[in-house]
Amino acid sequence: MTLTLRYAAHSDRGLIRDGNQDSVYAGPRLLAVADGMGGMAAGDVASNIVIGALAPLDEDVPGDALVDALRSAVGTANQQLRDTVDANPQLEGMGTTLTATLFSGSKIGMVHIGDSRAYLLRNGEFAQITKDDTYVQMLVDEGRISAEEASSHPQRSLLTRALDGRDIDPEYSVRQVLPGDRYLICSDGLSGVVSAETIADTMREYTDPQQCVERLVQLALRGGGPDNITVIIADATDRDIVESSPIVGGAAARDRGMATSADVSTPAARASALSAPRPPAPEEPTAGRDDEPDQPRRRPVRTAAMLVGLLVIIGGGLFAGWSYTQRQYYVGATDAGQLAVFRGVPGQVAGIDLSTLHSTSPVLLDDLTLAAQEQVKQGIQARSETDAARRLADLTNDDPTNPNLKPLCPPSPSPSAPESPEASASPSPRASAAASAEGRSPRPEPSATPTPTTTPDVLPTDTVPPVFDPAGCRSAE
Repeated sequence: MTLTLRYAAHSDRGLIRDGNQDSVYAGPRLLAVADGMGGMAAGDVASNIVIGALAPLDEDVPGDALVDALRSAVGTANQQLRDTVDANPQLEGMGTTLTATLFSGSKIGMVHIGDSRAYLLRNGEFAQITKDDTYVQMLVDEGRISAEEASSHPQRSLLTRALDGRDIDPEYSVRQVLPGDRYLICSDGLSGVVSAETIADTMREYTDPQQCVERLVQLALRGGGPDNITVIIADATDRDIVESSPIVGGAAARDRGMATSADVSTPAARASALSAPRPPAPEEPTAGRDDEPDQPRRRPVRTAAMLVGLLVIIGGGLFAGWSYTQRQYYVGATDAGQLAVFRGVPGQVAGIDLSTLHSTSPVLLDDLTLAAQEQVKQGIQARSETDAARRLADLTNDDPTNPNLKPLCPPSPSPSAPESPEASASPSPRASAAASAEGRSPRPEPSATPTPTTTPDVLPTDTVPPVFDPAGCRSAE
């Protein structure tokens, strides 16, 4: 029995964020949500690239090799991320989550990485079918905190895995689809604000996919809307329905905070929806020969207007760049070699530092291992002030298992007093007892008459204490 999908999708900017870094695609065969990260426009770029690489999967009816098709598309997306960063170094650090399903009529292949989620409502039973790649989920798996504590943990948004151009293998799976199954794919702008119980009740109450999507977005906004909110609802049905046009929303549609439906389902239309629009060509002023005597009077005014406009654009760009740096934090080192948190971005422009000292640590740069020192010298980027403080704490945590800190240098051996000839002439009773306990015979006592030394050039062979390289350890002070 072949099933079809009846779906709806929407992406909203939320109430706090300046822009929408989520991207969403919902079509007859492909459902995908990508939550970009990296600050400024980098998150937009990353999620857009990944959705654009997966969109061609919706063109053809997939066969049984669902996972192979997804793996190939994800590999292409990851390579495009790497190439984009290589061509635009200022985008270093961008990445995105990805949760996507590829539908074949009776099965779905799924790919997942990050903290976007997929849920399944089947016969009234609601279940999460993905596992978050986050720090708090790792704590839950290790039994260090409960699931309830994880929902309010201050580091619940800290990802352990994401698509960022580096070699990584997301989770892939294949699931059987039954008539009546309802799937929800969403970013953490919904799952991090609205409880699982409320989401389940809403999915049961609203049978129409579009109404269900709108209701879930409203609930996230009522919860404060602290993040971008992206939601897909898809129902598997055996009824004959008209195939809907694909929905492209969020950053992938270049439409901040509003979901967008493509006009037609042709490849050209989808490519247009996933590409940045070309700016219109400026209109050239036309003038006849009769106007030529007036041109000398008009050119100064037009030139002045163009200069004013250019200055406004440059000033706006400088202000936007300055505002961006003031929202960034990183871990670095002061000129005195002290670890610190800086506000801004590493580097200088025209001799002006782009960062200011925010807070310092008593730990010195030389106390770190060489690998950690190189990272600090380049500047360890952080997503927020809190994240920067956490990264600094991870570097300087005085734990023997901390791979970033050098081991403590052993204390220097104290000089020992020279032994008197009488003391060296005969072993003490304690030394004799120790030698007996070890199964060795005590050395014979020397005769009272000293034997003249026949080799005056031979020096005493005292034991030399081991020498430790100070560059490989740190002072305990």
